[in-house]
Amino acid sequence: MEVFARVVEAHGFSAAARELGVSKSAVSKIVAQTEERLGARLLNRTTRRLSPTAAGTAFYERCLRVMAEAEEAELAVTSLQAEPRGVLKLNAPMSFGILHLAPALPDFMVRFPDVTVDLTLNDRMVDLVDEGFDLAVRIARLTDSSLVARRLAPSRRVWCASPEYFARHGTPARPADLAGHDCLIYTYTTSGDEWRWRGPAGEGSVRLKGSLRANNGQVLHAALLAGRGIAPMPTFMVGPDLRAGRLQAVLTEYEEEGASVYAVWPSARLVSTKVRVFVDFLATRFGPRPYWEP
Repeated sequence: MEVFARVVEAHGFSAAARELGVSKSAVSKIVAQTEERLGARLLNRTTRRLSPTAAGTAFYERCLRVMAEAEEAELAVTSLQAEPRGVLKLNAPMSFGILHLAPALPDFMVRFPDVTVDLTLNDRMVDLVDEGFDLAVRIARLTDSSLVARRLAPSRRVWCASPEYFARHGTPARPADLAGHDCLIYTYTTSGDEWRWRGPAGEGSVRLKGSLRANNGQVLHAALLAGRGIAPMPTFMVGPDLRAGRLQAVLTEYEEEGASVYAVWPSARLVSTKVRVFVDFLATRFGPRPYWEP
């Protein structure tokens, strides 16, 4: 089961063999024997990569459960439950990871020296199972029922710009005024170029346009500080700038449907000790009212 799961996650026999420290022929033979014993084809084989069939996907998910249960059983027997260890493969958004996970990791490493954190930062939505991650930090409104999630902290976005920008272009007093402003747009939002809001008079939306679009918040942050536009930015990024007056918030009475900071992991896996202690660590560090709130 472990061999088959590694083949699925690595998309090939060679990569799986390298990870397992065995020969490619040994891996291929084990998979072939498994298919013969089950009487089903588990993998679609092409010249470029392997992918699981429908039967293979079902078998893979159950393999993960069995492997996790075996790991938990071994941990219980060897009394390692109280001493988390091993590699924690973690994924997180780029900006949040740099600003808030990076300062937190040294403290975690001091408290749990036997856990090795393998952190990957990017702003795309990774497939935790397919790409082999134990855990991810996501800032979103979660809808994927295939994941288990724990809310770590709220995440607010506020419209803001520099005082210099407002001096040149004026301050928007209502959402419709944004149509006349240079809006900096984060391209990974599900709403695209539209901002949906709730305010004193009900709900509405406004179409945004501007001279800069980016799939990374820090690019927009730099443009905001340079006075190049206005944007709805997460407080975990602009909180210090709002407190210091480098940026000013507007339209604060208009809210959008709020996202949160979550820790998420595949539901097919039991929660290992290393995942559990890391999630508890982040929940305690960020708390119900995060330190980054202005």
